[in-house]
Amino acid sequence: MAQERLVRTKKRCCKSGPRCKRCPAAMKKLERRGLATRTGKRSYLVSLDATKKDLKVARAR
Repeated sequence: MAQERLVRTKKRCCKSGPRCKRCPAAMKKLERRGLATRTGKRSYLVSLDATKKDLKVARAR
């Protein structure tokens, strides 16, 4: 069973490049790839199976 880490996103995307680690747009990309699960309006459970490369790809602009 994969463990997960709770990430609380910011209210808005700051549109910097690359996106920050708590960016809602990056979390949505991870959710679409099946690496995160949305638990509330601004909180996600990110799987520990997500590699550093997966996070970097999600943060790319």
